[in-house]
Amino acid sequence: MVTGGAAGIGRGMVEALLEDGARVVIADVEAPVLGATVSELAGTGEVRGVVTDVSAAASVEALADDVFAHEGACHLLFNNAGVTSGGGGRPWEQEANDWAWCFGVNVFGVANGMLSFVPRMIASGEPGVVVNTSSMDGGIAPVPYASVYASSKAAISCLTEALAHQLVAAGTDIRAAVFYPSGGLLDTGLWTAQRNRPAALARTKPRPPAPGTTFEEFKEHLVASGRTAELMDLRQLGRFAVDGVKAGHFIIGHGLEEAAAMLHRRADAIGEGRLPPAALS
Repeated sequence: MVTGGAAGIGRGMVEALLEDGARVVIADVEAPVLGATVSELAGTGEVRGVVTDVSAAASVEALADDVFAHEGACHLLFNNAGVTSGGGGRPWEQEANDWAWCFGVNVFGVANGMLSFVPRMIASGEPGVVVNTSSMDGGIAPVPYASVYASSKAAISCLTEALAHQLVAAGTDIRAAVFYPSGGLLDTGLWTAQRNRPAALARTKPRPPAPGTTFEEFKEHLVASGRTAELMDLRQLGRFAVDGVKAGHFIIGHGLEEAAAMLHRRADAIGEGRLPPAALS
């Protein structure tokens, strides 16, 4: 079961799973895109879609009911759906609705998936893995210009580590893994996530978007700063994620050596009582 699986990295995961012979249920909030994806992939394996709003507990509970009623089990749960808060910028310029929407999908969405699926997965007696999509922007180190989004992804990393420890301590056959999309510049629907933002959670004080909030602007910024702007193939990234699960990794991501080096720099600063360096510094 893959949330946010109708496009982007999620679709890459779905395609990799189908290649491996898995039976896949795609959950996505965009019904037209979901329908088109299921139709396009129908010839590659057993796949179907369920329109789901991961931020709504009742919607995810209905999804779990559907999956266990029709499939009988869930061996791989990919809590992958995510959004950005809508523009980044200074933390004090964010609004309550930015927090509510971003955390509703990114944090509550993962929590809802865990709450609705994990007890059933344990009760089924079948082995399984829960894979939560985080981000190195927050999951590894804070990003000052994307404080709401990065905070949500930090929460996912923390939650997944706690979940993994507790699944082992409880003697279950379920394991957990955290996935960090990485390996290059990612041109995903995250850049245009505002298209799915509920009207009730719209910003109340319009403002110009912060610099670098579109894919092209961010790419130009990377080039101007002398950093690589090579695109990561999303199908290959989906395959990488699935292969990481098959290998039994808890942390799945490219560039973990660089991440570890940055965490060492942060640890040194913390040990000295200094402000730790932010991501990419």
